[in-house]
Amino acid sequence: MKSSTGHANKPAPGPLAHLLSLRRPAILDGAMGTELARRGEDTALPLWSAGPLESAPDAVRRIHADYIAAGAEIITTDTFRTTRRTFGRAGLADRSAQLTARAVTLAREAREASGRADVLIAGSIAPLEDCYHPELVPPDAALTEEHAELAGRLADAGVDFLLLESMGTVREAGAAAAAARTTGREFVVSLLCKTNGALYGGEPVAEAVRLVAPLHPAAFAINCVSPRHMSAPLARLRAALAATAAAVETPVGVYGNVGIPGAEISMDDGQSIIEDVGPREYAAFAGEWMRLGVAIVGGCCGTTPEHIRAVAHRLGRSV
Repeated sequence: MKSSTGHANKPAPGPLAHLLSLRRPAILDGAMGTELARRGEDTALPLWSAGPLESAPDAVRRIHADYIAAGAEIITTDTFRTTRRTFGRAGLADRSAQLTARAVTLAREAREASGRADVLIAGSIAPLEDCYHPELVPPDAALTEEHAELAGRLADAGVDFLLLESMGTVREAGAAAAAARTTGREFVVSLLCKTNGALYGGEPVAEAVRLVAPLHPAAFAINCVSPRHMSAPLARLRAALAATAAAVETPVGVYGNVGIPGAEISMDDGQSIIEDVGPREYAAFAGEWMRLGVAIVGGCCGTTPEHIRAVAHRLGRSV
């Protein structure tokens, strides 16, 4: 494979490409970490959503099942924090390999129990450090090694594609995308932006697109931005794609949070999200995104199965 500055050969279409070829918005699931907390599970930092993989695996499986029942066509593994770095920060023995595999198994069990074999499983890969502290992004060597480790584990465990989410800096988005590309799985690069449309680290979205687009992601997305402030990031992303050779062929996804605009969640201070957008209003925003041609719609922090059910109804799906 060529480097991210060259034009790697485009991978063969996979299950996500097939779903998106239906030319209607695919429905992604909603939050896992905040939903576990809402249901009373222990999501203490730094393990956050990884903790219940050991303490409450049935709850994780049930959340996947509830999202499928609500109409989700894609469910996301509970692997946002199953890196060895997370266990090191917690002062615990490294359980990253075992819990990553368990997270994929729980998603697959929920899919099998639903009878919906067409539901896709996305393997979640997050920034190695706190999403809202771009100054903590590790050196390049660590990014390359650790993202490759998790991407490989998720691919080996059988996810359908990789979802690189909450990427707030160009450097980490590029490293994670390069790692995902080596697995041979399709991958989506989802960016974390400020309300003004810039990446959370302050860089232009266009810089991330220029770096990552030659690796042929299956889609780009924006996540964990309030739907009230999604317009600027979405416009920046679409403009950046329009300036690349990938303009016609690269779908765009959106999955917002439902917190009070500007009151972001920090992985370090443990803030709780305060719901600002209920299911019906969130679905109305989803309808606007659909009219703009968005190909994937789901939910991020604070969203629940009821938010996804409302989105499914808004998009005319029977659930």
